[in-house]
Amino acid sequence: MFGAWHIVEGNFAFLLLASGAAIASPVGGWLGSHGKIGTLFLSISVGMAAGVLLGTFTFEMIPTAGAAAGKIPTIAGFVVGFLTVYIFDLYINHGFIAGHESDEWHKLSRLHRIQRARGSKVTLLAGSTAIEELIEGLSIGVGLAADPNLGVMIGVAIMLDNVVEGMSIAEIIRAEEGENASRSIYVWTCLIGLALFSSAIVGWTFLSDIAPSMLGVLLAFGAGGMFYLTIADLLPRSAKTQYQQSAALAVAAGFLLIFALTNR
Repeated sequence: MFGAWHIVEGNFAFLLLASGAAIASPVGGWLGSHGKIGTLFLSISVGMAAGVLLGTFTFEMIPTAGAAAGKIPTIAGFVVGFLTVYIFDLYINHGFIAGHESDEWHKLSRLHRIQRARGSKVTLLAGSTAIEELIEGLSIGVGLAADPNLGVMIGVAIMLDNVVEGMSIAEIIRAEEGENASRSIYVWTCLIGLALFSSAIVGWTFLSDIAPSMLGVLLAFGAGGMFYLTIADLLPRSAKTQYQQSAALAVAAGFLLIFALTNR
């Protein structure tokens, strides 16, 4: 009887976390579609999301993966997760990535004039975000299977990240489509949420009973992908709002919050 109750309790916790993380994307889209998001608010919210994610895989995901799988498999899983997102990023940018102020920017501009981008800016951002959500959703399911406290922490971190992602996507769509962009915003952010929920179900349903060592490797894989997204996307985006000091404070606050909540 008690075993059945624990199963029901676990399934309820999973549905709550996965649904919350999935709904966070359209919630962010709604916030972004109902008025302009101030750059100070965006800087602080993006910075907080980055800090929370940094703390989650530093204090929880990597240590749990290392304890379950060992150091070498954890490193390997992290590298594969990192490279998976990095290679996808290279693909959508025709194999060449550089910032606007870099010495190589003129080469990238010329390359993109010759080879058209793989879709509009909205399509690229929303499509790549949906791919990223597959990794994040998997991390929720696997994390909850490995340790309920870890799963909750990962889920909450991703919820915060997805609200910020939804707001950013809404801003870009409004810039491209004007005031009639609400439908596109909701379509894209709902698709992103669906991608996360689907992969979370896969992680929880099909991977929860595998060997603890493999769970550890999968956690490291998720941590590697989330690490790349945080360093290459969230942190630069928080600085672009011209409130670098506020962003730094928010990153530190999010990072220390996870440290304070961790049981290690």
